[in-house]
Amino acid sequence: MNKPDAPLPPQRETANQGACEVDQVDSCMVSEAREALPNETELRRTADAFRVLANPNRLRVLVALQGRELCVCDLREVLGISMSGTSQVLRELRNLGAVEFRAEGKLAYYRLADPSWLYLVEGVLKRFTAVQAA
Repeated sequence: MNKPDAPLPPQRETANQGACEVDQVDSCMVSEAREALPNETELRRTADAFRVLANPNRLRVLVALQGRELCVCDLREVLGISMSGTSQVLRELRNLGAVEFRAEGKLAYYRLADPSWLYLVEGVLKRFTAVQAA
């Protein structure tokens, strides 16, 4: 009767793999790094903002609104999703402060409220486009 193989001990990563092989803490550097961190509220708000942006349709809206104003009907066509889905996407971006709208009769026109959100998206898009081109 064969014995089952004994489990192998976990492999430790080496410094060449990006891990410390010994536990050595520089308390001064740790203190400086901790002091440089934003407070917990700011970090949570930032993480929430990235969650909002972690949706391709929301990114599409930001790029589509670059240099132009579009009504919700136009944005629905750009996204290729339902009107309720488009409204949900826009609501999240409004809550973030990335877009704003104006009503004209029965139409609602959207524009970028804060271009820094678009700059962030474009910077990441350029990074991945450059990687794919290489």
